[in-house]
Amino acid sequence: MLGREEGRAIVGGGGGGERKPGGKKFTSAELRLVKDQEELDGYGATAVCTPKPDQITEMSLKIAPEMGYWKGGSFDFTISVPAEYPIKPPKVLCKTKIYHPNIDLEGHVCLNILRDDWRPSLTINHIVLGMLTLFYEPNDKDPLNKDAAEVMRTNEPEFRRNVFTSLNGGSVKGEKFPKLL
Repeated sequence: MLGREEGRAIVGGGGGGERKPGGKKFTSAELRLVKDQEELDGYGATAVCTPKPDQITEMSLKIAPEMGYWKGGSFDFTISVPAEYPIKPPKVLCKTKIYHPNIDLEGHVCLNILRDDWRPSLTINHIVLGMLTLFYEPNDKDPLNKDAAEVMRTNEPEFRRNVFTSLNGGSVKGEKFPKLL
């Protein structure tokens, strides 16, 4: 169980006119982000932190699935929040090489709420939950890694073996993965 990482926590804020360390005012995006971050729920398998407390628009997300294909692995992501947030969605990038139908080998993530289904009412918490869902219910019908999706769709036992091989630092279709188990 990961939870929220303490000590590297989110910079607190409040209503309009609040100031960040160094005396600068929070932007409207940062004020919304502070509220979002105060409501974060780690769902037991995630941890979110801001590595640099004075840059609350850059976050780290760690996911350690407690079940499913990737159980036992730990995957690091960055979340970059644009100045237009919440009108525009954050960008999420996987920093851990993974064999996954919805995450390509460069770390790009295919999650509908980060694209067409984004709405300003969505929060960072929705993104964390969506990312966790990709580990528990990968979507082979909307892939970024088309090869992984095809194997998942047509030969689930081979897909399971490929994930296991990748988590153990092996190679899948010529791609070497880091040892995570």
